[in-house]
Amino acid sequence: MSDLTKAKTPATVEGVITKASPYEIEETLERLEDTIRDHGLRQFTHINHSWEAQQVGLKMQEAHVIIFGDPKAGTSLMVASPLIALELPLKVLVWQSDHNHVWVSYPSVTYLATRYGVPQELITNIAGIDKLVDGVVHA
Repeated sequence: MSDLTKAKTPATVEGVITKASPYEIEETLERLEDTIRDHGLRQFTHINHSWEAQQVGLKMQEAHVIIFGDPKAGTSLMVASPLIALELPLKVLVWQSDHNHVWVSYPSVTYLATRYGVPQELITNIAGIDKLVDGVVHA
């Protein structure tokens, strides 16, 4: 049995999808950033929470948030449902749990659509995040 199949799935949180990555954290991050770029999306920033914690003398597991999107697609969502701006651009958390298991977590499109009343015809503007993350965590 591989380490990946032995990895205990983290506790679930409503509206968040978490997938195991078979890659180490740096490779997972590199694959995510490459995939974002290859899909013609804009990476707005990379927040390294673990590094920031270290800067103030604290220690935590590896945790990185990549914020990315397409301003054209996001704008139409925010025009239709202004409060979704709290969730956009999209965010993906790449993090490491016990025993060095790497996970990729991101908001559920269905959850966002329901929570913010996104019109059905605009859901496709953010629905690609599922396939994007699948491409990162699968060979």
